[in-house]
Amino acid sequence: MANDIALMAHLMRRAGFGASRDELESRAATGYEETVEELLDPQSRPPVDPYELLRYQPAALLPGGQPPMGNVNYMYYLVTTQRPLQEKMALFWHHVFATGNSKVDNYDQLLEQIEIFRTNGMGNYRDLLLKMARNPTMIFWLDNNQNHGTAVNENWGRELLELFSLGAGNYTETDVREASRAFTGWTFETKIPRLPYGRFPWKFEYRPEDHDDGIKEFLGHRGHLNGEDIIDIVVQQPACARFICRHLYNFFVADEPQVPAWSFEPPRDPAALDAMAKTFRESNYEITPVLRMLFNSDFFKNARNKHLKSPAEVVVGTLRLVGGHEVPKPGYGELSMQPSYMGQDLLNPPSVEGWHTGSEWINSGSLMARINFVAEQMGNQSLPGVRAIIDRLKDRGALSPEQLVAGCLDLLGPVEVNSGTRKELTDQAKQWGQLNWDSDQNAQTAARRATEMMQLIVATREFQFA
Repeated sequence: MANDIALMAHLMRRAGFGASRDELESRAATGYEETVEELLDPQSRPPVDPYELLRYQPAALLPGGQPPMGNVNYMYYLVTTQRPLQEKMALFWHHVFATGNSKVDNYDQLLEQIEIFRTNGMGNYRDLLLKMARNPTMIFWLDNNQNHGTAVNENWGRELLELFSLGAGNYTETDVREASRAFTGWTFETKIPRLPYGRFPWKFEYRPEDHDDGIKEFLGHRGHLNGEDIIDIVVQQPACARFICRHLYNFFVADEPQVPAWSFEPPRDPAALDAMAKTFRESNYEITPVLRMLFNSDFFKNARNKHLKSPAEVVVGTLRLVGGHEVPKPGYGELSMQPSYMGQDLLNPPSVEGWHTGSEWINSGSLMARINFVAEQMGNQSLPGVRAIIDRLKDRGALSPEQLVAGCLDLLGPVEVNSGTRKELTDQAKQWGQLNWDSDQNAQTAARRATEMMQLIVATREFQFA
């Protein structure tokens, strides 16, 4: 049973944002493969209720240029969703198709883009790529509204190939130019002035008079190619399957080098990548079959603690574990900004390349921000998830120092630590002696020591990994 719980915890950390012990036990009883199927079928679970959000945070409906309100909207979905893989995939695509408020200056449109990822992120990659090519937020972010038949702008065409589909080294500068020509005329309707009624939504518009309809040569294909033709050609390239699957491996399985290095750095697990890419091609670019294969694979099951948690995973996983944040009460704005303090400003990635992941999440400042945030939450005994862990420890009766450490590590993850870390934790517990729950005073002391031990555990190096 312990192994079942550990494996289920691994799945829920990667395919979601972690789970309480009650949920892990329930899912373990259901079965691993059955849980994977439920995660892959988000429609089997109820959606997030947006009206609960608007009751408490009405400005989150159309946050405009307000970062806290834009983040409140997104954070509420991340924390309260009963469709964790759907939300995790939206976060994945937000990293791949990185689009930021630093230029867009419109959280309304960024949240609309997240909704596209939420709705389509587990579907067909070719269809999602086409939706992004027609997404006004992406068009503005990468200047395709300035891509004209008489004056080509190559920004979208270049990033489509370099960062969204093939990766550097799998196309030429001529291909960039020809792809960009094919997307001329793909723009959005003229914007209505913001004042006096506020921001109006952007809408895609194709302007045939602004499209270069001449002959183009792209990746060995020749003809009067338009943007949709380019996307059809791109997804057929072997490099496309490998590029998207390497992103999926990096996000769900184990940390890879940063994307710009992929053209010369071999993948961490070539056999895994080959198997994923084969599934991607055979399923006609469907994402769900790749995820099913990934989560059921041995390479996934054996990849515990090989992925450094992103700031979003740290914050959302903590808030879901401790509970009490299901209602977006006052103060939610500050909670929603916590990932940005750790280096991941949601809805505002640093560039079209997205965030650098893995060990690059960590520096002295971001590490302290992580530890302080999680420790503060774990030290709050009024939160239901914290109280639930304490109650489970209490049910085990009197706890020796070794039992306290083992119990806290178990219920917080399970968290796997090395012998040195375990010795440090146990040495501290020995200073407290045996914990007893046989009187109100002893129970209060034991509960305080338990929370202090949990705070020490979340400050360990091992806790930063999933």
